[in-house]
Amino acid sequence: MTLPELLRGNPYPGRGIALGRSADDRRSVIVYFIMGRSENSRNRVFVETRDGIRTRAFDESRMTDPSLIIYHPVRLLPGGSLVVTNGDHTDTIRDFIARGKCYRHALLTRTFEPDGPNWTPRISGVLKPDGSYNLSILKSAGGDPSCCQRFFYEYDAPMPGVGHFISTYLTDGDPLPSFEGEPCRVDLQNETARELADKVWEAMDGQNKVALFVRTVDAAGKTDSVIINRHGEAEQ
Repeated sequence: MTLPELLRGNPYPGRGIALGRSADDRRSVIVYFIMGRSENSRNRVFVETRDGIRTRAFDESRMTDPSLIIYHPVRLLPGGSLVVTNGDHTDTIRDFIARGKCYRHALLTRTFEPDGPNWTPRISGVLKPDGSYNLSILKSAGGDPSCCQRFFYEYDAPMPGVGHFISTYLTDGDPLPSFEGEPCRVDLQNETARELADKVWEAMDGQNKVALFVRTVDAAGKTDSVIINRHGEAEQ
């Protein structure tokens, strides 16, 4: 199943990360998207930065609480690793790696988001220069905020045409049900970042989708990146 096929028909997986390898084994693939149900969450766009992307209010006058929705989802580290998360723990992971530690050490200092009753999971991915990658999720224990469950998934050899996807939620609900189980395996093809972005964007729920980032990276470090925002034109 491809990522667009996995997303189609799901009204609200929340925020999602997919990492993997193109079918020709020449490029790593990164996908990150955000969705929103409230006006505050939907009032966002992705903008490019020197080392990745950040979220920004589309209309500053309508932003009510930036604490959990304005952050740097993607940062490229000096050693060539790329960190992608759904919150400010992007910076936590970056800082720990800069000190010679690993992403697991960083995430032991963090928990899920303090937004009960949803207790939104913190998800993250680390793509390494050799194409291997990690995914993780920090979530409450069945909705009980007294316990944080931390799950780490490590893929030490990229498989051509294979990626893995994790999201904050399973689908819509009240409270929102956290993602469960291992990251979902998805099929990746030999697509440009634009081709994949267009397919993923079309598959996402039209009412709730907010922004999408897709990047491919080859062995020489050459990148092909696309941003699509609900507010405004697609950027490349």
